[in-house]
Order: sequence, then structure tokens, then C-alpha cells
Amino acid sequence: MGWRIDTYPQLSRLAQHQLASFPDHRDYLERRFAGSDATQLAFDDCVADYILRIGEGEIERICDDYRWLCGEVLNEELNFRRTGAYRLSSFEQALKEVYSNTAYMSRYMNGLLASQIWWQNHTEVLRFFRDTFIAGNPDPFDHLEVGPGHGLFLHLAAQSPKCRLATGWDISEASLAGARATVDMLGTGAKVELANVNLFSAPATSFASIAFSEVLEHLEQPLDALRILHGLLADGGRIFINAPVNSPAPDHIFLFSTPEQIVQLVQQAGFTVIDTLFAPATGANLERARKRKLSISTAIIGTR
Repeated sequence: MGWRIDTYPQLSRLAQHQLASFPDHRDYLERRFAGSDATQLAFDDCVADYILRIGEGEIERICDDYRWLCGEVLNEELNFRRTGAYRLSSFEQALKEVYSNTAYMSRYMNGLLASQIWWQNHTEVLRFFRDTFIAGNPDPFDHLEVGPGHGLFLHLAAQSPKCRLATGWDISEASLAGARATVDMLGTGAKVELANVNLFSAPATSFASIAFSEVLEHLEQPLDALRILHGLLADGGRIFINAPVNSPAPDHIFLFSTPEQIVQLVQQAGFTVIDTLFAPATGANLERARKRKLSISTAIIGTR
């Protein structure tokens, strides 16, 4: 292809599939990887391999759904720039428009899967989850992810040799099916259990490790959810929370304006924050993202 990712076989192969579906995305993808060092590109190649394996036999559909998702997000972004608010304001609206629509959710999950490599902030959070959160968990640990979505985070937890059991809870059958397909295709060391469970009516149990990635922004009362998670986390356990700032999307309803707002909410719920990552959108540094109100993925590791 004549650009620097050619020496990374899986990344180059996936980029070729993506550009066949979305040729206008080439300039963006060149910017996406322009400043990456060899360590970052090696991880990117690993993520690309995951996506190719998950999408075996239907990678073109995943790439098409990513192009579609970019269009959906652009429409939401235009509304956000015009109004200063997200289009949806209630979970009921998101449930009706997105979560109850299986065909829409399937496309959405496919698009989000591809975004794990094409959106730099998503890739940085995924790496932070694997290399800092999971690597720092006790041996052994039982893990819960609420809202596993495309399943990559759940896979990374379950493949840790320290993980005994990885559990995923979601209210979307399409999301659960996508997560199951991911863990089945990639394989894991630990047993994986998936169930349709609403966090707000969760069973009385506890976990040493919990992941809650890109869920807070889907809730009308995110603090209530964090307090429930605090009750589910074992004493001395660790939690990984990831939520975006200024990030309009088809099902986002709670607008966070700064990373610090999310950190303070986590602390208000009773967690002790021990590490953070603020990852701005592709092509922006943190200062520019704050000034222009661009998306910033805010990942937090906490304990109780």
C-alpha cells in the first residue's frame, strides 16, 4: 500500500479490506498511524489479528458496518455541534431506537469492533486494559464485565492465566451474541459465562475484577450504577471504568464534559482511584481535545 503499516501483516491486511469498503478513509488512516512507534504498531497488529479472526468469512460486512457507523456518528456529531447536547436524553429512547433493534445493534457492534483499531483512543484504552489493569490483577481472580459489547475486553480478561472465571452481563441479546462469538472464535483460558442481567437488579455476588467500559454514558443516573458496582467489587478488588467525554453517538445520553468529571464521579461512588488514562480522539492532543470539545476516552482503575 506504500505506507508505514505495510510491515505489519495483519494491520495491513485489515486496512486493505477497510479501504476497499471505505476508500475515502485513506487519509484518515494514514494520520491514525503516522505517529505510532514500533511498540504501538505491534499491539495494533495484534488487535487487527483479533478482528480478522473474529470476522473470518464476513470481514467485508464488518468493514461496511464500520463505514456505516462513521456516518451515524457524524450525524450525531453535527447535532452535538449545533445544540451542545446529545440527541437522546433517556434510556427509554435508546432502548427503543437502538437496543431493541437487533439488526441495528448487530451493525453497531460490528462497527465498534472495527473502531478498536481505527480509532486511536479506543486502541489506547484496550492496551491500557490489558497491560495495566489485567496484568495488575491478583492471582487468581474472577472477573465481571458489565456490557461486554464486541467481546474484546472480555477475551483479554479471560485469556489471562490468572483468571479463573470471566462473566459478562448485558441487556442486549445482540451484544451477548457478539461477545460469545468473539470468545468462541479467539478462545480463552478461563471459563466464560454470559447472561442477560440488568445491573440495577443484579444478583448478590462479588468479583475481584470488574470492567465497565463505555456504559456510563448510556445511563441517566451513572452514579447509581457506580454505587452498585462498588457493592459488587470484593474488598481489595480492582475495577476498570472507561467512559468518553464529548462523544456523541446513537445511544449516548449522559454528557461528560471533562475527564475530571468522570474521575470525581468514580470517587463519589466510593472507589479509590489508583491510575488513569486520558486518550484524545485520533489526530488530537489532550490540550486541543479539551479546547475544541473533542472526544476523550477516560479510563480509570479503581479499588475499594
